[in-house]
Parts: sequence; C-alpha cells; structure tokens
Amino acid sequence: MAKCLVGEIITLQRGFDITRQQQSFGHYPVVSSSGIKSYHNEWKVEGPGVVIGRKGSLGTVFYIAHNFWPHDTTLWVKDFHGNSPSFVHYFLKDFDLGRYDVGSSNPTLNRNHVHLLAALLPPLPEQQAIAQVLSSLDDKIDLLHRQNKTLEAIAETLFRQWFIEEAQDNWKKKSLLDIIQVINGGTPKTSVPEYWNGDIPWLSGGDIASSHKSFVLSSAKTISQDGLDYSSAKLLPKFATVITARGTVGKYALLSKPIAYSQSNFGILPGIEGCFFFTYLLINHVVRELQSAAYGSVFDTITATTFKEIEVAVPSVKKIEEFEKSISPYFFKKLHCLAQIQTLEKLRDTLLPKLMSGEVRVEL
Repeated sequence: MAKCLVGEIITLQRGFDITRQQQSFGHYPVVSSSGIKSYHNEWKVEGPGVVIGRKGSLGTVFYIAHNFWPHDTTLWVKDFHGNSPSFVHYFLKDFDLGRYDVGSSNPTLNRNHVHLLAALLPPLPEQQAIAQVLSSLDDKIDLLHRQNKTLEAIAETLFRQWFIEEAQDNWKKKSLLDIIQVINGGTPKTSVPEYWNGDIPWLSGGDIASSHKSFVLSSAKTISQDGLDYSSAKLLPKFATVITARGTVGKYALLSKPIAYSQSNFGILPGIEGCFFFTYLLINHVVRELQSAAYGSVFDTITATTFKEIEVAVPSVKKIEEFEKSISPYFFKKLHCLAQIQTLEKLRDTLLPKLMSGEVRVEL
C-alpha cells in the first residue's frame, strides 16, 4: 500500500443548491447529507459517484450508481484520479469524517481539510477486489431488507383482506381497549447508578422510531434488575408491540426479546392470548387515527383515552386465532432476516478497517 493524502486519491467539490420548489419530479436522485430524499428531472453529475455529507448529517458517505444531483449540503467526488469509485466509497466510510467538524453552530465539513488527511492506497486491482468483497455483503444486506419490506406488505395486505374487505355485518364494534392491553412504561431514577447499565434493554422513543415497522433488536440504554423492580418500568415479552406516545407520535415496532421502555411510550399486549402479530397489524391499521386524535399543550400525545375512543369491528376469537396462525410464519421469517442482516453488518464493519489498513488482504 502507498502512503499519500486523500487529495491525491480524489478531488472533492461542493454540491449544487436546489430547493424542493425548484425540483420537478424525475428519475435522478437529489442526494443530501442524509441521503436520497427526492428525485429531479435534471442531473448535475454523471454516475457512478460518491457523495459526502457536508452540513447537518456530517461525514455520511453514499455511493450513487447512476447520474445524480448532489445537494449543496454535500461534497461530491469530482475526480477519482483513476481509482475505483466503489472502493473510494468504502475508503471514505472508514475515515469517520464526522470527526472533522469545523462549523460553529451548524456541523460543517471542509473539503480542504479532508484533502490533507493522510491515507494508505492499495493498487487498483486490490481496490477492485476489496470493493467486491464489501459490496457483496452490502448487496446481501439490501436484499434481506427488501425481503422484509415484501413480508411486511404481504402481512398488511392479508390483514386488510381478512378484517376489512371481508368484514361481516354481524361483527361487533368494540373499543380498541377491549381487544388490546395498553401498558405504561417507566424510567428508573437516573440519580441511582445501580439502576442503569444492566442486562435489560430499555427503550426510548428514538429506539422505537429507528425500528419503525420492524423488530427492535437492541437499545441505546440498559437497566438493571433493581432498576426494573424499583421503578414503574415494565418488561414486555417477546413479540409485544411498542408505540411512541409523545413527540414523534405513532412510531411502532415489535420486540425481538423481553424489553423495558420509558413512560413516553406504550407497550401493547394482545387481548386475545398469543395473538401478538394480529395486535401489531391492528395497531398498523389504526395508527393514523391514533395520530390524528393525539393532543397536548406542547407535544402531541397519545393517552389511554385515545385508544379507548377508537372503535373497530372484530370477528370471533376463533377467526383471529386462525389469522394469527396463518400470519406468524411471515414475522418469524422477518425476524430471521433481521438476525442475518445484523450478522452481515457486523462482519462488514469488522472487515472494513482491516481491509483499508492492509491488516487483511484479498487474493487477486
């Protein structure tokens, strides 16, 4: 590997300003510091290309296969100097560029500072081999994410078919609280260190929002058994649903294991024993009503009354149990895919710095 500066490997250029009002829908992605958020009928840069977050979401790195419009909040690679664009994408990811903030109030990345960073550069054939190893992992991860979106869509479609399109006139209308159990969360005292950093995952609203319409696999914070026992926090079982009740209202997810959660969220258990996935899909069906009924002086809020005031027509317990049995394999598969994604991401993130430093070499 050759020692050099980043500026000898690539030349970075600031992106081009464009507002939403100035955009006309088309096929070309407009790439901001947080990724692709819209599409335009014009492009500024011929793909493949690499884009870095310059403002806001600092140091994010995106590989764009086709022609695109890099937003003013980004830097884009104007010249790869003969290097592999795919390799450069991973090369920049390994730098953790978010560390190089030069903004006073708004995080900002200066391209001139990036150009002066020291780097190691393998020859082009090895670059291509490294990129192939890492991109094959990313392709598999992307495939599994798409499979899970398909599984979610199938489950939602089947719910609508069973309980909306084929609803019978003789089905009774019931309050949502007659069909589900709503459980308040809680937070152990932060002034007691012994209550925190234990073995029990504890969810904030952000944890749930980041796992929206999926399974929660982990949490940013954990609590101890004492933290659970000596607070109002509750431990929900695997496959229970959680939903955000304050701030960003109405984000919901399933639990992949027993997890506790804060008072800014609700835990939801099935009123019909064992029917966890029916309950989750029921929340999916009524979430817009929950959001529109939310109220609060500062933040929108879902309360137990919000659930009580929503009515749904439901069939017999037997039919719901039949649906639960038929739908469960889709969610078991979804959880299995997520476990695979987690394993592959860990492998990719472990390999990335080792490949970039030369600690691990690929055979050519």
